[in-house]
Amino acid sequence: MAQATTIKGGKFRVLIGNDASPVVYTAPCGFTQRSITLNKGLEEVQVPDCEDPDKVDWMGRDATSLSMSVNGEGVLAAESVETWLDAFESLDSVPVKIEWEFPAKTVTWTGAMHIESLEAGATNGQRATLNVSMQSDGEMKRVVTPA
Repeated sequence: MAQATTIKGGKFRVLIGNDASPVVYTAPCGFTQRSITLNKGLEEVQVPDCEDPDKVDWMGRDATSLSMSVNGEGVLAAESVETWLDAFESLDSVPVKIEWEFPAKTVTWTGAMHIESLEAGATNGQRATLNVSMQSDGEMKRVVTPA
């Protein structure tokens, strides 16, 4: 049996782009945990059995929308504070790139996202933390490139 090919957290990157042309992406420092969620909006419809109208209907589902959300947390790094605050204060979405770098391929999504929330916290005697939530604004394009 072949062992699964996995990656460590440093190969799972969330990068924020700037306003330059072409866009330059950088990974804000401080994230120690990050996750993406791919969502599909569904509309339900009952599908009757035409040959037996009294039979219980099966539920059909049609896709109505796609979205992506990114959540991350880690230490509040001085090197990244301005990046996060600028992105949050922007009324427009910001360029974002998400990368999963495997040994044989890299899966990349690019698009625009809004910084939905920033939550900073601190406990006496411990390092300050930052939690970030981002929501897609339009299509997130996925590309798979060989290593």
